[in-house]
Amino acid sequence: MATKIDLVKEDKTYFTAKTNPQIIEFPKVSYLAIEGKGEPAGKAFIEAVQALYPLTYGVKGLCKKEGRDFGVAKLEGLWWVKSNRPALEVPRKEWYWKLLIRLPDFVTSEIVDKAKQEVIKKKGIDLLKEIRFEQISEGKCVQVLHVGPYSTEPETIEKMKKMMKENDLTENGFHHEIYLSDPRKTPSQKMKTILRQPVK
Repeated sequence: MATKIDLVKEDKTYFTAKTNPQIIEFPKVSYLAIEGKGEPAGKAFIEAVQALYPLTYGVKGLCKKEGRDFGVAKLEGLWWVKSNRPALEVPRKEWYWKLLIRLPDFVTSEIVDKAKQEVIKKKGIDLLKEIRFEQISEGKCVQVLHVGPYSTEPETIEKMKKMMKENDLTENGFHHEIYLSDPRKTPSQKMKTILRQPVK
């Protein structure tokens, strides 16, 4: 029987945060990643999510056959704008994103490529071709747990910026979010999202 790991339970440093900002170091991590542009929950965003999950389950299936199973982790996103203006002053349709699903360390690019071919054959989702196996090393980060709707995130981000200023830190990478709650099942005031900012 395949041994199964649950990343969300096993890597608590990565998948939990406090409601006050903290400084934490993160090592190199493996993901499935797909990039796009447009507002959160817009058409391109939803299509990207709908491509990510079948491939993740395809990778999981291949690993299980080899005796190493894993639970599918939470959806994550990196966000940025190509503008000199602060992100929140840029129209949402001009936001860029990279959606991520974290993978266990034993998953390789070869396993992902094999799963991709199988899932494309089975499901016929063209967008799967744009999903990549990627390793990201964020290093030192400021992170915090945001509780409430996505629309109130700016208030929590301000807390992060205040802490960065107090500790003489500057941004060193893209704004990173980990979606702990399912917006289809959770009241907006109870939604939990980890906000993470690489710093130097």
